[in-house]
Parts: sequence; C-alpha cells; structure tokens
Amino acid sequence: MTFNDNAQLDTSQVQSGGSSGGGGGGGGFPGGIQVGGGIGGLILLVLGLIFGGGQLLGGGGDTGTTGGLPSQQLQRDQVSAAGQVSSGDFSQCRTGADANKDDVCLVIATVNSVQDYWTKTLPKYDMTYEPSLTVLYSGQTRSGCGTANSQVGPFYCPLDKKVYIDASFFDELQSRFGADGGNLAKEYVVAHEYGHHIQDQLGLLDRAQQDPQGANSGAVRVELMADCLAGTWVKHASETTDSNGTPLLKPITQQDIDSALSAAAAVGDDRIQKAAQGRVTPESWTHGSAQARQSWFTQGYETGDINQCNTFGVDRVS
Repeated sequence: MTFNDNAQLDTSQVQSGGSSGGGGGGGGFPGGIQVGGGIGGLILLVLGLIFGGGQLLGGGGDTGTTGGLPSQQLQRDQVSAAGQVSSGDFSQCRTGADANKDDVCLVIATVNSVQDYWTKTLPKYDMTYEPSLTVLYSGQTRSGCGTANSQVGPFYCPLDKKVYIDASFFDELQSRFGADGGNLAKEYVVAHEYGHHIQDQLGLLDRAQQDPQGANSGAVRVELMADCLAGTWVKHASETTDSNGTPLLKPITQQDIDSALSAAAAVGDDRIQKAAQGRVTPESWTHGSAQARQSWFTQGYETGDINQCNTFGVDRVS
C-alpha cells in the first residue's frame, strides 16, 4: 500500500540497533526464543520462558515452558539494505513520501499504522494494547533473545517485547524468495511480527513450543494466526492516522493484495524446502505451507475480525 505523502511519521516508535558486520556472541537473556515470520524454521532455543495473558481467540492462561528446540535457520547471503540504519538517526524519515521511497522509512510508517490499528482495535475486544518498539538494524545487533543478525530475518522477541528488522531482508524477500517488490509485501512482514506481539499479550505464544513441528502443529498455528492478524490490519490500514489525524495510507488496491499474497507464498515451508532440499517434508514444518499462509492472511483481510483468526479452533490449518 502507498503512504499518503503528507502523513507525518513518528520515529519514537522505533530505535536503532546500529550497524555491525561481524559475528559475535549473544546478548540479553540466555535461551530466548525468536518468533519469526520471515522464513521457515526460525524458532530458536527455548529455556524457562514464561508466557501469560488474557483470554481471546481461544487463548489459555499463564503457562510455563521449558526445553529446547533445534535451530533450522536458513543460511542466506548478505545483501545491502535499501535504506541504511545509522546510530539512531531517522531524520530522513519524516513523511509518507519518505516511506514510499526508503525501506527504513517504510518500516517506521508501517509500525505507526499497525500500532494505531491495534490501539484502536483491542478495546473493542475489552483489552488494552501495549505498544512495542521495533529495532531497526543493519547486519547485527543484540536482543533480549540473543544476537539478531541478517541470517535470522525479522522476528519478535517476547523477552523484551520488541520486533527486530534488518531492512535488507526486503531485498532478499524479492530476489531470493520470489516475492514481488510491492510495498504491501514488505508491510505484511512488519504486520506479521506485530501479530506475534498481540499473541504474546493474549498468552498464546507458548503453544508454538508445546507442539513445535508439523503441518498442523502449534508452531504452524501460531504463525498462521499471525498471518491472519496481519490481514485484519490490511483490512483497516487506510483508516489508521498520524498524530494529526491524517490518514497514513491510501486505499488498498488489488495489486496491493497480490503483492502481500506473493510474500505470504514465498515464505511457505513447502516453497522454501523445495528450493533448499528438492523435497517437501511436512512433518518438519514450523510456519505452514504457501497455500495456508495465503489462506489465513486472506481470511483476516476479508473478515477484518481477529476472532476469525483462531487457528486453534479448527482441526486442520494446512
């Protein structure tokens, strides 16, 4: 979707993770979990993580989980960011016009829109939205869940309640994974990660760890729910506004939807496995098939109702 040129961006909702090209050790809490949305198999080691939250979408109460999950990170080539992140200076990102020509500004504008949407939406379900910062970095930074780097892709860390994005991922989403280069393909990624933040508030993220692999596993259901929640934002995105009441986004077009669907399909487990190993193994899926990711995103978009995103309320999701 295209941002309105005169919309004002709020850079206080993001922070810079700086820029680093090296390897290096982890940071923050040992044994964190990174909940991904970019590519398949990005759930990392979990040790003693405690989740809690309210009841919605069939969510449960407080649950503690312990144990470990194998990392299945895709190793990817380094690519240059469309917009470079420096040490906390987002002065180039002032308006919607900036967001339409710079991927870093696009992330900031999308964060503004997504958080405005959830701030206005959750009270309709008798909940209050808790804002989450997005950390924009280039190369590598530290998160509460350990080291964030360009090999991990975008993720949400429930230990520090932040979303982590290296804007260079958008280049690779197109060049390596085959999504088109439209804005909504990129915005979908941001909205998906904020879907995980909503799940964190609802006490649902632990279900991914209770049942971590398989076409209809808890892990896949969590990811597909985040796709659906992203779709509900798309339904109402043109209603979101900046602090002056100016709409952030222009009305959605079919071309926008096609762009988002291309991104959803590109990061399906089956597509990634077929490209990487020449075969598809549903028993190891962690994010869902291309078709399922498109289907649940579409359900969220068409209904605009987060209660229609209850992936745990159906027998099969893939």
